[in-house]
Amino acid sequence: MKRRKTVEYHPDPIRIVPLRGGEVNGAAAPAARLTYRNGPLIRSVQVFTIFWGPEWKKPDPLQLAGRINGFFDSILSSAVIDDLAEYNVRGYKISHGTRIGTVTITTPALRTSVTDAAIQKMLQQLVSRKGVPSPTANTLYFVYVQPGVRAVQGGAASCQAFCGYHNAIDGRIFYAVMPYPGCKGCTGGLSVFDSLTSTSSHELCEAITDPIPGEGWYDDTYGEVGDICAWETKQVDGFTVQLEWSNRSRRCL
Repeated sequence: MKRRKTVEYHPDPIRIVPLRGGEVNGAAAPAARLTYRNGPLIRSVQVFTIFWGPEWKKPDPLQLAGRINGFFDSILSSAVIDDLAEYNVRGYKISHGTRIGTVTITTPALRTSVTDAAIQKMLQQLVSRKGVPSPTANTLYFVYVQPGVRAVQGGAASCQAFCGYHNAIDGRIFYAVMPYPGCKGCTGGLSVFDSLTSTSSHELCEAITDPIPGEGWYDDTYGEVGDICAWETKQVDGFTVQLEWSNRSRRCL
């Protein structure tokens, strides 16, 4: 999931949430048309949150980890998921999901940056040690990286080129990465919590409709369901979420 940009689209199909301020002219959006590429969708998403780094264990006046979990508890059975039903295909009927758990980890130790390869290795180690539920066709791991650590993927870094992304390991472990929004480009004028829920909803909807990037619902020019509507938000159940593209209505909803 990527937000609209004035620069060229990255050739890598991994979708990102770009920095606020890099949107293309909204007039281009009506030309978007997602097409189904015959890959899997996530039918009933099972979200497991992973808070990575010792900072998440310290007292937090914003209580971000708990509030993020509360966000998923609400939003996974909300109209946000209902609106994705137009992307149902034979064998894949999108329905409400649940949050199946959470964990805070401090190892492997984080430095000032963490690569996508390191994130994949961490996830695979957690799975092998049974530190997280085993992956299924519905499991989606959300990795929240502690403040002060940038995520690096595709030759770019968070707070430099993007604010979050999703990916898949071997087509079977689906995950999203949420760096801490420590820059104006990733808060977009919102509070830290609201920017995290906006970015999380962007990646959630894109992972459901395109869990293996480029093999589900995709547009060769505009990307995934959230990309076309980047940084356009609304309130659902008291939470800030991003609008998503509707093929049926030909607009962001």
